[in-house]
Amino acid sequence: MKRYSALTLITALAVCVSQFAQAQGNKEASKFAREGAEASKNQDWNKAIEAFRKATDLDRKFAPNLAIAYQQRGFASANEQSFEDAIRDFSEALKINSRDARIYEQRAAVEMKMHDYDKAVADYSEAITLKPSEVRYYLYRSYIYELKEDVKNSMADTEKALKLDPKNAEAKGRKARLEAKQSAALPPVNSPQPAPAASKSP
Repeated sequence: MKRYSALTLITALAVCVSQFAQAQGNKEASKFAREGAEASKNQDWNKAIEAFRKATDLDRKFAPNLAIAYQQRGFASANEQSFEDAIRDFSEALKINSRDARIYEQRAAVEMKMHDYDKAVADYSEAITLKPSEVRYYLYRSYIYELKEDVKNSMADTEKALKLDPKNAEAKGRKARLEAKQSAALPPVNSPQPAPAASKSP
């Protein structure tokens, strides 16, 4: 699974804070936002979230920063195998920003590690709704369907992936596997039975 690095998230956070700092707004909220950004740079996620929560309470414009901080802490928790904590943080991030396909993707990756395949399918479905041309979301969901032995849905997602990217090697390989499974599942063709031999009367 492709992961987003903490550096990418920190960069996004710094851009958000920079943009908000340039705008006129609540000075106390801006102060908390700067503290949150600094804590994020130091990877002190708890402090960052607390600071951004205070900033958001004072000025809702800082809510996206709080969502990113939750996302960062969730990512860190996932890397530390603290999956329940990661799920909670990604869920909090989605309460604030439900339009970010990446957060659904990150939560789904953790749900897969927890073998919670139904929830992972639901999250990848949300990601697909938000970004219907993203090939990897179809590939991930088709992979889960394949694990669940749902050949029909796995094939449907594989076909969608190939429509978007006809040369995708992963999709081609999965399609070949699924076609083999479909062939194996077909009932055998009945061959004509020989006619019974005529009985000889005594």
